[in-house]
Amino acid sequence: MNLAKHLPQYTVEDYMLWEGYWELIKGIPFAMAPSPLGSHQAIVVEISRQISNQVIGCKNRCYVYVELDWIIDEHTVLRPDVLVICKKIKEYLKETPEVVIEVVSKSTASKDEHLKFELYRDEKVKYYVLVYPALKKVRIFELKDDKYVRVFDGDSGSFSFKLRKDCSFPLELEKLWEMI
Repeated sequence: MNLAKHLPQYTVEDYMLWEGYWELIKGIPFAMAPSPLGSHQAIVVEISRQISNQVIGCKNRCYVYVELDWIIDEHTVLRPDVLVICKKIKEYLKETPEVVIEVVSKSTASKDEHLKFELYRDEKVKYYVLVYPALKKVRIFELKDDKYVRVFDGDSGSFSFKLRKDCSFPLELEKLWEMI
């Protein structure tokens, strides 16, 4: 029996009616955990602060958004922890951001490391960042020739993101760990 053909397929229209926190991936709803832990939220705030303070100087201003719905298509809506796009968004994101950052917990690891990894790669997100608070570690992937290549894997130092000729910013890792 092909179980997939019997499962309901939900749309963005359905998603907009749901209460609580959800993501919709290929028509399948994924309940998000209750409010993230304080350490998770502190890291999200620190990442947002670091990036926001630096992208202000970009010629074509870039913006940092936290938990903004990204409507990829009629059957997929994701809510990254942090994203960077060089365009002001008034409602929902409907274009590919330059950077997506997910703070990984035990309950989200599989989805972040596999399912979202593939979705972000397929949508051509230039940088995908996985932050592991429990390990005090960061993994950064850059899209090269339609594949993600790991360009950073560590717990200290910094990594400089280059969005365009006129826009780059470093992420200082030690400052993240001070937050937890």
